[in-house]
Amino acid sequence: MASTWDPRSLPDLSGRAYLVTGSNKGLGYFASEQLVRAGAHVYMTGRNPNRLSAARAAIRRRVPDAAPDAAETLVLDTSNLGSVRSAAASVRGHGGLDGLLLNAGIVHPPKERETTVDGHEVVFATNALGHFALAGELLTALAAREGRMVWLGSMSTSLTPYDPVDPQLTEGYTAWRAYVQSKIATTSLGFEADRRLRAAGVPVASVVAHPGYSTSGRTPGIAGVNAPTRAKRFRDNLQAAIAQSKEKGAWPLVRALVDPDVEGGEFWGPRTVARGAPRRQTASKITRDDEVAVRLWRAAENATGVRWPFAKAAASAGR
Repeated sequence: MASTWDPRSLPDLSGRAYLVTGSNKGLGYFASEQLVRAGAHVYMTGRNPNRLSAARAAIRRRVPDAAPDAAETLVLDTSNLGSVRSAAASVRGHGGLDGLLLNAGIVHPPKERETTVDGHEVVFATNALGHFALAGELLTALAAREGRMVWLGSMSTSLTPYDPVDPQLTEGYTAWRAYVQSKIATTSLGFEADRRLRAAGVPVASVVAHPGYSTSGRTPGIAGVNAPTRAKRFRDNLQAAIAQSKEKGAWPLVRALVDPDVEGGEFWGPRTVARGAPRRQTASKITRDDEVAVRLWRAAENATGVRWPFAKAAASAGR
């Protein structure tokens, strides 16, 4: 499979169910479309119901042969723990889950530090804490189908490998640091999740993937999903040698989610790091530090109040 993988022609995913966070645009939209095109049922989630409806309509236009209910929308705001719990309960009520793509996030953080309704720094909450809570809430549903979770990494963790000793950035906040630390956290948590899942005997794999340098200006225009200005297209096309579309940026994420040869604890991204076909890569050193990962796991548990139900998930495997 590794040598013949074709991101434009995925394996048949009929009968499988996946949840994608941040499905209304960008990487999340294209990942959802690619999964639906392969026959999967996809829970498209986001915090704006109107934008979700527009994204679902776009998939129905672009994948006319898909079943009418192949894409199902669900309001989920990863910055709000109450929203996470509510959405997870709804999905659990529908049975098992084959995969969870933890994609939603803030790419352009605010210039000044902001907090969520739960009192957490908004970038860390949206990109990391909400996904940690969601994965924990859906662990038994994933275990029931021996599924997989994919966390979204970033090239930025190699550029400025901050040690997130203060993940909430109560001091020294900058927009760039907030973004990079959140991505160090999601990557570290993804690897730590796989270690803990293995140790507990839970048949759920945890993988990390990143999209390289994917920009909206190099992405096909889709009504209700992606409509960059002419200026944006011009600027992004000047970077054609190092940039790619969000459609192609979704390839490593989808492969990490559905390729049967992918194993827990792996890190996937574009061939040249910034662009290209998906392949295995080596994550930045800071994200592979076990001590940092344990510290972040403890911080996530304390911030969200979520303790992953490892024993219950192990008992529910295959049911």
